[in-house]
Amino acid sequence: MDIDLIDPDRIDLSFKCLKASQPIGDIFIAAMSHTDLCRISHFDVRRVIQKERDVERYLGIQRPLDGKRVKELEEYVNYYDATFPTAVIIAINDQYVSYDENNMVMTVSNVADGDETPSVAIRHLARVIDGQHRIAGLFAYDKNQSFIVPVTIFVGSDISDQAYVFSTVNLEQNKVSKSLAYDLFALARTRSPQKTCHNIAVALDQDEQSPFFKRIKRLGVATPGRDFETLTQAQFVEALLKYISKDAKQDRDLLLRGKAPTPANSEDTRKYVLRNMFINERDLDIAQLINNYFDAVKARWPEAWDYRGEGLILNRTNGFRALMRVFRDIYLYLAAPGDIVPTENFLEMFKRSTLEDKQISREQFPPGSSGEGALVRRLREEILGD
Repeated sequence: MDIDLIDPDRIDLSFKCLKASQPIGDIFIAAMSHTDLCRISHFDVRRVIQKERDVERYLGIQRPLDGKRVKELEEYVNYYDATFPTAVIIAINDQYVSYDENNMVMTVSNVADGDETPSVAIRHLARVIDGQHRIAGLFAYDKNQSFIVPVTIFVGSDISDQAYVFSTVNLEQNKVSKSLAYDLFALARTRSPQKTCHNIAVALDQDEQSPFFKRIKRLGVATPGRDFETLTQAQFVEALLKYISKDAKQDRDLLLRGKAPTPANSEDTRKYVLRNMFINERDLDIAQLINNYFDAVKARWPEAWDYRGEGLILNRTNGFRALMRVFRDIYLYLAAPGDIVPTENFLEMFKRSTLEDKQISREQFPPGSSGEGALVRRLREEILGD
């Protein structure tokens, strides 16, 4: 049972700390005893190991703890040569932190600045951005022994910054699914190509009239209660992203700085066909366009699109990627970048294909890039005469 009780008395913990100024703001690099680190992050790690909470998975600040990994680390920390050389990353509300620059000492407290009594449990002070398994393992280390842990501390960062740090650190190191990382961009305060693509994926997954209704795995793993999720959010986002941005990270950085990304010129707009719609904040139009396109796919090949078995591939990764690869050419054949093409117009194009539902199979289009490429070529030849 989780009981969120505030400590009855004031608790202050102090430790040596260096301040480092970086583009995201000031961060603090500390050497903390394992007892202090566990004390301020105890609540989070104990709760998530007992119960995987959707909100924590969604925020991305805590991935569900792997019980097996925790047991391994509980054993490891007691080895003679145990070491954690890389920093744990945590975030603490600035109301509960003070820093003595002259002595380079940080003090964290359960009493907010200006208050006289505790307003938060000491175990609630830290939100773990990276390193939760290491912290969980350290609970098994002797409290009477010294295990000093390098810790990077973000002070006063909001949830969007914390989510971005988490997604960047873990995605770049392949420690978290891309679907979860893209999910985190939704927390950002500013627009970005990633956030727009995420929002479109979520909207189409939740709209009962959408051809993608309940078919997208939001966090890269199956959603409880669903049995027909044929795509991951990462697959959807990355297929759409390439029509919006050449460098999504750079676009996001410009928008964070309050600057506008460069619009696509007449040449680029034929490659990044949705870019100017994004720049003009026409996200709903992009969603409508993609919805219309796949509504036409569903109307042309209804059996293949709704097929739940293993034989047909139209609604699965290879089929979806192939359809997205030919989207640009079909779109430009029918309209100018920025136009909304009705479902009926897309459908007339798909009717040019002689492919029947049962032919869009693993036998004709094997799993992997070769099968995807074969389907792309077939669609381009029959629909566009390429």
